[in-house]
Amino acid sequence: MSPARDANANANITGTRTGNEPRLTSLSHGGGCGCKIAPGVLSEILKGAAALPMPPELLVGIETSDDAAVYRLNDQQALVATTDFFMPIVDDPYDFGRIAATNAISDVYAMGGRPIMALALVGMPISVLSTATIGRILEGGASICREAGIPIAGGHTIDSVEPIYGLVALGLVHPDRVRRNADAQPGDVLVLGKALGVGVMSAALKKGHLSDPLYQRMLSTTTQLNTPGPDLATIDGVHAITDVTGFGLAGHALELARGSRCQVVLDWQAVPLLPGVPALVREGFITGASGRNWAAYGQEVELAATLPAQTQALLSDPQTSGGLLVSCTPHALGDVMQTFARHGFDAAAVVGRVESRPAAQRPLVVA
Repeated sequence: MSPARDANANANITGTRTGNEPRLTSLSHGGGCGCKIAPGVLSEILKGAAALPMPPELLVGIETSDDAAVYRLNDQQALVATTDFFMPIVDDPYDFGRIAATNAISDVYAMGGRPIMALALVGMPISVLSTATIGRILEGGASICREAGIPIAGGHTIDSVEPIYGLVALGLVHPDRVRRNADAQPGDVLVLGKALGVGVMSAALKKGHLSDPLYQRMLSTTTQLNTPGPDLATIDGVHAITDVTGFGLAGHALELARGSRCQVVLDWQAVPLLPGVPALVREGFITGASGRNWAAYGQEVELAATLPAQTQALLSDPQTSGGLLVSCTPHALGDVMQTFARHGFDAAAVVGRVESRPAAQRPLVVA
């Protein structure tokens, strides 16, 4: 592991309040993608929905827990539709808006699509937060949409107990360029586009123990749009793409393994971590969502006995606006890494491989 992972874990502790109003993170029971319903509970909820009839034009639905729905419009175009919203992961309203918008648009990129427009989803405690603060949240989201080159064409607002913000994001993709999370093949290698540890950092921030340098590092990764997605989808040998968000690296690797009927093997030493994250984990900064994630799928994961004690918490750490996870042939790997580099994703790394799944073996192995 890189020495940078443990640097500056608690230097220059800062708080990020807005005026005399309460901290945004104090108004919610969870934040970012850590708000997601636990995977096991979600499966129970969706059992009935899976039986609904699906039109042939629906290229991607809920069957493999993919990142977005995809609907064929014609031979050249398919519509990518997704939505994401959550409660504050940070206290600065502008930053909260930026992170939430980046996270929502990511799912379009993960399908190989290019975003075309968004709708805003806004729920705010009007009696607690000023209109100026709420406006800053929306301004933050709008700034990311401008960066992505898309308008916010409308939306919906409600008065809610906890602050909620996010987007409906729509995009377009060629039907032949759709990249699902269920098409990985044995022999593929796995590339992760961003470093892990956002959930750990958010837990430290909520308790006032995240340094300003680490906050800025968290902000830079959570507001980096996953723009490599459409270019990756054009590379021969890229079989599957997903993004790593609320269920953690292990959860989304499991979705890829189950959907593809393969076994995923992760090399833990190769997995990039954000600076300071291992030290924060050792100090006990772990989200409740991490434990819920592991309780839902830990029995499907085989962990090597030699792994560090904090590995489990980091594997299930919920990532808000996390990186793309790409399954590609070894031959395509050079082009994949060059694409990530061209888009400014310096942390991108080969983190594992895809194998045929032997009978009675677990779908995810971490060595």
